[in-house]
Amino acid sequence: MREGLHRDGYALLRGAIPAAWLEELRAAFESGVRPSDQWRAPRGPGWRHSLLDLDPRVQAVCRLPALLAVAGEIIGERFFLSQVEGREPLLDGGHQRLHRDLSAERPGDTAMALAFFDDYGPANGATRIVPGSHRPAPGEPPFDPDDESCSVHVSGSAGDILVFDADLLHAASRNPTGARRRSILLAFLSERLHASHLATAALRDVRMDTTERFDPAARIP
Repeated sequence: MREGLHRDGYALLRGAIPAAWLEELRAAFESGVRPSDQWRAPRGPGWRHSLLDLDPRVQAVCRLPALLAVAGEIIGERFFLSQVEGREPLLDGGHQRLHRDLSAERPGDTAMALAFFDDYGPANGATRIVPGSHRPAPGEPPFDPDDESCSVHVSGSAGDILVFDADLLHAASRNPTGARRRSILLAFLSERLHASHLATAALRDVRMDTTERFDPAARIP
């Protein structure tokens, strides 16, 4: 897994969330749903967004050992959980162009994760990724966000977690059926970025405590 993570820029942790947690997590998602005008930064159309970062079970997902091990392997130094937010594409909504969330100061200082509360695939707006795109070769031309020739859909079951380098090209897809696809999006940052995180946390509706630190010492195989 370690070799594949650094080569491809992501790892898919199958069944990482205990099945017994899923109904509670779905309920937390539903109770946290807020319309766009109730967020400090209005959310775009075509999505349901859930404010759930204070929920204990959601926080437990963010601290699953396998998730922290992969995030720590990407970041390579002490890090913290900076944000968690619920997202779900609506019928015919959710399409994004390929993009990078971008590292802050150096490649690898930011890791992202999507934890899925429902089964996911092309039929309900699954995430697309371009494996290996997180470290462009020297002199490589800028990417075309409309070039889908190397993108692949990620598919799987409720309870899976996709962990990826923030520089990996990725995008959500259109949900053509309207089938449920609830998930949480998490961000982990190097601890050296905590001051800049605090400067914008309120604008991003971050309510949780972000002072806890995680050590990347636990290596993945």
